[in-house]
Amino acid sequence: MKAGYSLLIVICGIIFKTTVYAQVPAKTLPDFEFSRLDNSSFTKQNMVRGSLSFFMFFDPDCEHCQRAIKNIDSQYRSFEKVAVYLISQDNEEKMKGFLNQYTKHLKSQKNVLLLIDNKNQFIVKFKPRRYPAMFLYSIDNTLIDYEDNSETVFRLVHFISQDLSKKAESKKL
Repeated sequence: MKAGYSLLIVICGIIFKTTVYAQVPAKTLPDFEFSRLDNSSFTKQNMVRGSLSFFMFFDPDCEHCQRAIKNIDSQYRSFEKVAVYLISQDNEEKMKGFLNQYTKHLKSQKNVLLLIDNKNQFIVKFKPRRYPAMFLYSIDNTLIDYEDNSETVFRLVHFISQDLSKKAESKKL
């Protein structure tokens, strides 16, 4: 009986792991409803228009999330013209503590918005594979890049720089 039970646990673990990693991150920006820190609703319709959108889904206690936000903070100037949405399922106090502890510049930027996923929609709608989940969407709400590795934030910076260069060239024409 013990061997059968152990085998069942192993099989369930394999199925769960395969299911979680088989998720494909949302290729287009899904509809959502998060909460601002003042408890007002924030939806897709409230987003900044005419800008790239960067979503980071994080857990304040996650070591990888802490490294990712530090890396983003070190590149904060690259994110100045991007609408940055930082989303967590934790409470306001933990989220603010996370930003205060791991960022120097990002927390005071006007283009950065802290949002709470109190309806547990992010995982279902955006389909991240793990923490931190970082999505960069184009102006037309299509996925440019998805990252869940805290060390590859600089790849996102590359895509942002490319997009801003294209905009500058089109203005010259």
